[in-house]
Amino acid sequence: MYPIVDTASLARRGFGTWAFVEALIEGGARLLQYRHKGEFTRAVFEELTAIARLCREAEAQLVVNDRADLAVLVNAGVHVGQEDLTPPQVRRIVGARLVGYSTHNEWQFTAPETESADYLAFGPVFATASKHNPDPVVGLDMLASLRRLSSTPLVAIGGITRETAPAVWRAGADSIAVIGDLLPETLTKVAVRQRIEEWNQLPR
Repeated sequence: MYPIVDTASLARRGFGTWAFVEALIEGGARLLQYRHKGEFTRAVFEELTAIARLCREAEAQLVVNDRADLAVLVNAGVHVGQEDLTPPQVRRIVGARLVGYSTHNEWQFTAPETESADYLAFGPVFATASKHNPDPVVGLDMLASLRRLSSTPLVAIGGITRETAPAVWRAGADSIAVIGDLLPETLTKVAVRQRIEEWNQLPR
């Protein structure tokens, strides 16, 4: 699975980003995304740099949301969306580093530019509260249908929980990106570590 470290969600809960990443890695996460939609101040970049170092030490792959330039600076992968640079443009900046690309319908999923991406995210599979203006829900049937159109690794995203994850994997997802279901009601490092362990033990 693919944990998304959403700084806004953590800030609303009063929980530190560093502690959250530590708990994810201790729980077995080996791929995670740093998602910061606010201003990238010097303090935020210093936090990202420290998290990148922690991921390298744990042999975990870090992906930076949106910012190809910062991904290069911290030697991480990058994930871009439909309003960002295209995967071919990003590839010119980051070279061989991991590139992910968000798609939300068949046209986007099969567009020629997707060939430059290492993985395609597709969703939202279910309703999600992590975006202010989410794209329309695509559902499991559409996920399964598009899975047959591409051999590129497919990451399902959007409102997926431990209860619905097995069905998402059966529909053809190679990985599942998660934000909300990684945030227990009582948010502590121990609880986050236990939650990621629960995810990693789910049947596939």
